[in-house]
Amino acid sequence: MASNDSDRPVVDNQPVDNRTVGNPRIGITTYLEPTIWGIWERDAALLPRVYLDAVAAAGGVPLLLPPVGTDPTVLDLLDGLIVAGGCDVDPASYDATPHPETVDTRPGRDEHERTLIQGALDRDLPLLAICRGLQMLNVTLGGTLHQHLPDVITHDEHRPSPAVFGTTEVKLEPDSLAGRILGDRAGVRCYHHQAIDVLAPGLTVTARAGDGTVEAVEVDGHAFALGVQWHPEENPDDLRLFTALIAATRSTA
Repeated sequence: MASNDSDRPVVDNQPVDNRTVGNPRIGITTYLEPTIWGIWERDAALLPRVYLDAVAAAGGVPLLLPPVGTDPTVLDLLDGLIVAGGCDVDPASYDATPHPETVDTRPGRDEHERTLIQGALDRDLPLLAICRGLQMLNVTLGGTLHQHLPDVITHDEHRPSPAVFGTTEVKLEPDSLAGRILGDRAGVRCYHHQAIDVLAPGLTVTARAGDGTVEAVEVDGHAFALGVQWHPEENPDDLRLFTALIAATRSTA
């Protein structure tokens, strides 16, 4: 079979991997939801703009990955992956009975993100999993979730009211990836009512809230595979996690 090197860019007479040309390409998983725009009301793949702005401001090119036609080989075209926040994870993903507060699940999105997470880990592709993304990382590797966190911690400060982000301080392990990026403590914005219960094999907890909620995990044996329970994209004045993700794509190119 003929080589396809002729289709690749050439620098100093050597073929170059397309992923190393220009700014890093960061795939971001998206929602598939009923949506209204203009006169139209149809299902659409969508993502809050704050994710796009955060990636662009950190020096990356955001590319949307809708939960349709999932193919893990798309990861070969990317330099990094962000698994975005969103709806509750389907309890069937970890063989649990649904809690009354577990609503609006999207099993198709769960399977989409499970495939991409595993593909990213198989390729050692830099991975940042945010909120629901952290939960999907844990479930993908064999862990389980608390389906309604107020049942466990007896307060709702992690999701104070609909569409209102809470704030919490997290304590980070200083020798962890998250700790090296953010320091020993960080104030963060959060919006979730589910959280890690049983930690998956191969994950290490590297941050907790004061109430004990797991706030960050890292995948053992990977240079950059980090999940955070909070929403770093909601703080445009602190892009350190996104900047670190971009730096990781360049160090592994």
